[in-house]
Amino acid sequence: MLINLSNHPFPEWSERQKKEAWRLFGEVEDWHFPPIDPESTASEIEKLAEDYFQKLAVRIASIPDVAIHLMGEMTFSFALLKKLQESKIDCYASTANRNVNILASGEKVVRFDFVKFRKYG
Repeated sequence: MLINLSNHPFPEWSERQKKEAWRLFGEVEDWHFPPIDPESTASEIEKLAEDYFQKLAVRIASIPDVAIHLMGEMTFSFALLKKLQESKIDCYASTANRNVNILASGEKVVRFDFVKFRKYG
């Protein structure tokens, strides 16, 4: 199973990303990525990461083979990643090609095309 902790719910993923997730992990379960206040202190981020870690630990306890897809605000993701890795829980990022088109109006349109899941080292 893959727990998707990101700002991009599984139903919105590209078909390519969905198929790769099913192939590698089987079932995918969405978890809401928390809104992170840019004014938060490091200790507030650490507390939030600990809260999420405890919730994930309860969920994961009953699942024999689970991984976490962790993408989002960097300081929270890093704090949570450390806790998950200390508990020997595999965590993955999704990689993508970034395609930028500049329209005649000057507006920039950015599209990300999924490439693969990369395990955090």
